[in-house]
Amino acid sequence: MKVLIIDDEADIRTIARLSLSRLGGMDVVEAAGGAEGVRKARDEKPDVILLDVMMPAMDGTATLEALRSQADTTETPVIFLTAKIMGTELDRLKRLGSAGVLTKPFDPRTLPADVRALLEARLNH
Repeated sequence: MKVLIIDDEADIRTIARLSLSRLGGMDVVEAAGGAEGVRKARDEKPDVILLDVMMPAMDGTATLEALRSQADTTETPVIFLTAKIMGTELDRLKRLGSAGVLTKPFDPRTLPADVRALLEARLNH
């Protein structure tokens, strides 16, 4: 499984990459922002995208809109990463068409299983 992580925080990308690749056996691609992420999503064709909500220049919502407007990434599952865990924010992110929401800081020991569980739940609905 190929995962694209779009997050402006290098340490978050590094922890997620190590977790997903070493523990989850996944192929991981990183992007430091929305515009770069949209380009890499088109070029790399990931199976799932982990997308930070709060980023400078192009936030998660704008990035998701750009991903959905590209033919190659219209159907690619997107899982939001957010430090905001208010119920209204979670509901809003799910309504945008995400496959789910993971809160930051996430547990690197369970991240691969958490990603797989959200993808399976999406397929079963």
